[in-house]
Amino acid sequence: MKSILKWLLIIGGIFFVFVIAAMIIIPKFVDIKKYKPVIEEKVAEATGRSFSLGDDIDLSIFPWVGIKLTNVKLGNPKGFGRNQMISVEKFEVRLKVLPLLSRQIEVKTFALTGPQIYLEKLKDGTANWEGFGQEKGPDVTKEKSVPESENMAGTQGLPITDLKVDNFSITNGKLIYIDQATGVKKEISDLNLNLADISLDRPINIKFNAKLDNNPISLIGTAGPIGKEPGKGTMNLDFELSALEQLNVKIKGYVIDPSVLQNMDIQIDMAPFSPRKLFAALDQDFPVKTQDPKALDNMSFKVRIKGNLENISLLDGALALDDSKLKFSATAKELTKPNLKFDLQLDRIDLDRYLPEPGAKEKAIKTEGSKKKTDPEKKIDYAPLRKLVLDGKIQVGQMKVSGAGVEDIRVHILAKNGVITIDPMDLKLYKGSVNSKVVLNVQQNSPKTKVTLDAKGIQAGPLLKDAMNKDLIEGTLVSILDISIVGDTPGMIKKTLTGKGELRFNDGAIIGIDLAGSVRNIKSKFGVGEKSAEKPRTDFAELKIPFTAKNGLVTIDGTGLASPLLRVLVDGKVNLPKELLNLRVEPKFVATLKGQGDSKQRSGLMLPVLITGNFGSPKIRPDLKGLIGGGLDTESLKNKILGSGGDSKTTIETQKEDIKKVLQGFLPGFGD
Repeated sequence: MKSILKWLLIIGGIFFVFVIAAMIIIPKFVDIKKYKPVIEEKVAEATGRSFSLGDDIDLSIFPWVGIKLTNVKLGNPKGFGRNQMISVEKFEVRLKVLPLLSRQIEVKTFALTGPQIYLEKLKDGTANWEGFGQEKGPDVTKEKSVPESENMAGTQGLPITDLKVDNFSITNGKLIYIDQATGVKKEISDLNLNLADISLDRPINIKFNAKLDNNPISLIGTAGPIGKEPGKGTMNLDFELSALEQLNVKIKGYVIDPSVLQNMDIQIDMAPFSPRKLFAALDQDFPVKTQDPKALDNMSFKVRIKGNLENISLLDGALALDDSKLKFSATAKELTKPNLKFDLQLDRIDLDRYLPEPGAKEKAIKTEGSKKKTDPEKKIDYAPLRKLVLDGKIQVGQMKVSGAGVEDIRVHILAKNGVITIDPMDLKLYKGSVNSKVVLNVQQNSPKTKVTLDAKGIQAGPLLKDAMNKDLIEGTLVSILDISIVGDTPGMIKKTLTGKGELRFNDGAIIGIDLAGSVRNIKSKFGVGEKSAEKPRTDFAELKIPFTAKNGLVTIDGTGLASPLLRVLVDGKVNLPKELLNLRVEPKFVATLKGQGDSKQRSGLMLPVLITGNFGSPKIRPDLKGLIGGGLDTESLKNKILGSGGDSKTTIETQKEDIKKVLQGFLPGFGD
């Protein structure tokens, strides 16, 4: 027995020595270049492209299995801009032999020098990376059954027990992409990648740098470990990305089971940069044309991302945009619905800075208008909103929009089962406040909207001056609104508008019209009083506009204005669907110049006016029947306007013409 074992050991030793000798001697005596044409032919046949190896081919087997190639080229199909799709100046790989017996891979060197990849898409959409190789016949390997145990074994991890790579490098690489159809050309040059200390149980050191269209990009850091079962276990990340001399982003944290993203905790910190300069570095036009050319010139961002695909959170978020600072947090779960919760706190923002230029806005409106003429209205799909579960809070300290300043905005949005509620939606506006609530129900195909609003103490003059740059009206605005609509198109909204409301201005003035001055001027023409040189304005104690609406038919009943020499009542209806007016205005000249603080009923001369027709071209004319019914005569007209002591020689026609001028000032278009 001992002699048999002895001979087996001797034979085994001789075989081992023979194998080692063969691995050393064969590369010395076998001319590998002899097989170069065969290799090139087989690769060309497999890829359908020309393939060539350089003359410098080196093969070694012991103690390192290695191969060194130079000037490797894979060609392009006909019709493309370059002869080669891929070329490599030098390729070298060396690994140890003996560890392979125990399924261990030890790589000394894996190096690519001067690789160039040329990707091109022609105008007809054909790309040079498509159509590799020939069509294959049926896969006969499928007929061979594989034991289930082998399949399971293959999914449990790598077919190796250990991996060590001393040096993995790509040096001086280049990637060119050209799209002939769009004229896009991108080039990555001076590409260098170095991975050091690669193993299964330690983080990998990564160092990458390149130039994108001559703009530098770099990435340094660590990632890993890979583990014996890639995609499982904990992978730590610690990166710093720098790009285009503008961006600097730090990413640090970990991912558990990255193949299925069981959990993660990652901190992202983006240093301040200029989005405008970033696009300039990319040689791209900035996509947004803002009124303020300095807007979107400074931005920074940081956030912590924690959770998994089923429940993810954004924590300690902070966004700085120019002069604005936003703090935010959010959670998302049941992403198929989704179920969202967020909290946004913005200190201040001037939205006017970010709005498009006036010319661009007008152009967009014209384009949209021409589009509406040709394209039918598309129905909105509310199915996603029916699934949405939302709980969001928004707070804004100061905001400027369309010139108007708003403060202390508070919004709370809730959504569930197709009902979206915004309550409260509060803000402070020009020494006043607005409290409102909006409910949107999209459970049916036609949404139902209900709006309630309570505004009080708002200074209308400064508001309109800032928002419209016009002096139209002064006074303290109080408003109550309770309306509902059905539908999401202008036509449906007009047809279904239902509710009631009231606008009331107290102790104010209508700017640009001076009714009292007009009457004084009439008096001066009669030789009584002096013509006023003050800026035109009509003071009033109260301007009240109540309304009720049902299915788009708005009733204006009880609208009134109390001003010096004049009381005005307006009644009638406005048909929103048909855009028709049917109003009766009853101005009453009274024997007093009191307006503010005078709410007594006054007797006077009635001069009714009818406003009819459509919104675009309303007709304004005196109500002759009302004039007659009001008892029009020369003496009463003169006495109502002048009081006692008037010039009795003035004719009624002259007085009527002067009154007409008064009404033309108050009602533009009267008598035209």
